[in-house]
Amino acid sequence: MTEDDLTLALHLADVAGSAIRPFFRKRFVREIKQDASPVTEADRAAESAMRSILEAERPADGIVGEEYGRSRDDAERIWVLDPIDGTRAFIAGRPLFGTLVALMERGQPVLGLIDQPIIGDRWIGARGRPTLFNGARAATRACVKLADAHLGTTSPAAFPPGDLPRFERACAAAGDTLWGGDCHNYGLVASGHLDAVVESGLQLYDFAALIPVVEGAGGRMTDWQGRTLDAESLGQVIAAGDPALIEPIAAILNQ
Repeated sequence: MTEDDLTLALHLADVAGSAIRPFFRKRFVREIKQDASPVTEADRAAESAMRSILEAERPADGIVGEEYGRSRDDAERIWVLDPIDGTRAFIAGRPLFGTLVALMERGQPVLGLIDQPIIGDRWIGARGRPTLFNGARAATRACVKLADAHLGTTSPAAFPPGDLPRFERACAAAGDTLWGGDCHNYGLVASGHLDAVVESGLQLYDFAALIPVVEGAGGRMTDWQGRTLDAESLGQVIAAGDPALIEPIAAILNQ
């Protein structure tokens, strides 16, 4: 990862935001994909714009995107794109969705960006550097007890069969639970407003960008077994602002 990669990631987010904003709270074409998730013309316009830039500026790098699939995914460097993480929120006019941009090197995320193009929230994290929120350093909150933690997740409907009861055990042990928020929740963990997020059924484009953001602010992200996340992870995710929360959350999820 280079300084030019950071500059490029910021440019990709800017371009995606420019493609998304004209559609927000307007009439637009929407469809239901084969996996039963929604997609809009804003999703496709944003990813298409980002991919065009990457093809021109990083032709040897791979690309993995939610809407247009994989290109050169055997490359050592792969850009992972989710143009609108939280399409249901976007459709409903709720400004809690976000654009996710990640760079992975040899299967490990080294750069991640969360951008909310309506309210202007932007987090960027990179290996070996502190996470920045709108240009200022972000820091997670100390919280060593799950009983004191503010726990977030997007929706009970997002959990695959069998995982929701496991998550509900974590809810019962936490101080409180916040529903909704998509990728924005992970930025709030990085900034110390939420203490943890637990989700399941995620794809690589859903979580790759989040890891450098959370960990660069002092937190940690793992799978439900407490293992490091990478390109081969199955999509069960724990994000904790205080790394001490990972073990008790994982223990409850695996009871």
